Amino acid sequence: MAWMKAILVEEFGEPDVLQYVDVERPSPGEREALIEVRSAGVNYADTMRRRNQYVVPQDLPFIPGAEVAGTVAEVGNGVEGVAIGDRVVTLLGMGGYAQYAVAPERSLIPLPEGLDFDHAAAIPLQGLTAYHCIKTSGALKEGESILVHAAAGGVGTLSVQMAKLLGAGTVIATASSEEKLDLARSLGADVLIDYTEEDWPEKVREATDGKGADVILEMVGSDFPEKNLGCLNVFGRMVVFGAASRERGTIVPAALMRRCHAVVGFYLPQVMRRPDLFVPSLQEVLGWISSGKLKLTIGGTYPLERAAEAHSALEGRLTTGKLLLNP
Repeated sequence: MAWMKAILVEEFGEPDVLQYVDVERPSPGEREALIEVRSAGVNYADTMRRRNQYVVPQDLPFIPGAEVAGTVAEVGNGVEGVAIGDRVVTLLGMGGYAQYAVAPERSLIPLPEGLDFDHAAAIPLQGLTAYHCIKTSGALKEGESILVHAAAGGVGTLSVQMAKLLGAGTVIATASSEEKLDLARSLGADVLIDYTEEDWPEKVREATDGKGADVILEMVGSDFPEKNLGCLNVFGRMVVFGAASRERGTIVPAALMRRCHAVVGFYLPQVMRRPDLFVPSLQEVLGWISSGKLKLTIGGTYPLERAAEAHSALEGRLTTGKLLLNP
């Protein structure tokens, strides 16, 4: 029996429930590959699973981690598209906070030449979330305005840039400090707003000539969904993809009628079930990075055994960009 180091959660709670332990190394099954993980992404979804507050109930015990980059260490029967030694990136259901992880062959994307493992692992979950929130769920049209909350975070830094690449006319970015707003500006945001100030919805309206934003990316929760609707344009779309405040907020359906507002939910695993959505979009994002059109902001890298520290930093809003674990 082969063993590996991993982060195991055996009870729900604060970051200290993340245990650095020895577990049995998995083996690839039919049309699966074993990946030697070189870098794993840290995401809000991981913290919500840790608390059992995710979109779907979480069983115990489990190894967190949905996105990994590494090399193929072993292949199962029927695998033809990858070989041992190939550099790949992929999204998993779970299991990424470990030295090794198993993934279906169909989900493995080869890394472009020159792209390192840390930058590759910073892409799949947050990159595809940003891409599909804007393009698929938000249905952004050429020249429309978009409001990106938490614009200095992992999804936010990518959303600001992708909105421009996908044709946005005006990108409005919110963040909680001058330093974070400066980062959003450097990535191409046109309008900068401090969302800790009570009048931020009015500033959004001012930035859009009183109309409101055409698309709003909502991942805060609490009273933000209601306030967002107050600065959403006629026929505007609010895409809900998280609740970082851990308060999901409420919306009165009848309130959507007067200005023909649409509220759209986004849940990345549904994209993962659609290879026609998942593979081409990830390839497009990787292409943007390789060409220099899309810049990745790495907020911090941690050894695997310090996963609890990474979770604490993320939940405490002490970071910008993407956090990574290196097994």
